Amino acid sequence: MAGVTARRVASRAPALSPSAAPSAGRAAKPVSARAAATRQRILDAALVEFAEKGLAGSRVDEIAARAGANKRMLYAHFGSKEELWLTVLERAYAAKREEERAVVVEGLAPAEAMARLVAFNLRYTARHPEFVALLNQENLHRAAYLRRSEDVPALYSPIPEALRGVLARGEAAGVFRAGVDPMQLYISMLALGHFYVANRHTLSTIFGAALDTEAAIGERERHIIEVVLGYLRP
Repeated sequence: MAGVTARRVASRAPALSPSAAPSAGRAAKPVSARAAATRQRILDAALVEFAEKGLAGSRVDEIAARAGANKRMLYAHFGSKEELWLTVLERAYAAKREEERAVVVEGLAPAEAMARLVAFNLRYTARHPEFVALLNQENLHRAAYLRRSEDVPALYSPIPEALRGVLARGEAAGVFRAGVDPMQLYISMLALGHFYVANRHTLSTIFGAALDTEAAIGERERHIIEVVLGYLRP
């Protein structure tokens, strides 16, 4: 995403627990603490560079310099810039999925539970513009790199269990319509937040309003919740 500063991206970069890190066939063998720290610095630096400049615009020299490493170490850990891109992309997906799974909706009324899931997706996207930038870039490549990943499809298949459960409870209680396609609803929920964050600069300019403030995001959150719950009414 053009204009995202290094400091902003680094401060909002998702923190992965060991369980969230992709396990792909490319996963590194056990390494020393020093090598692991170098690998992590390269990943952090690559996230900043890729979010700012995309895959094509990023340079291995610049990533290595930002990481305080050298190109030899980068290639030793990742093999190529393209493999590094895929690793960063996988980690971004895994971090989001990990937080998504941590959203507690059991025990909430169906409408409240759905509102929490909707709000989470908007808020996560707003907190992580680097995630939006990576997805936009990968779509420019027609998911050529993501298609090579065994981890990301597994993370999102089946459709998030929490959403299925909330839909089922709402339908059983008579507060949600029957026959809602969980995949279509999930995509709509993501789109309502993603488009807003991805286009906040142009939208702010067009409408003469700052759309990246807390007040604006809160207003958008309320609107999206109303839209989703309105669709779900019987």
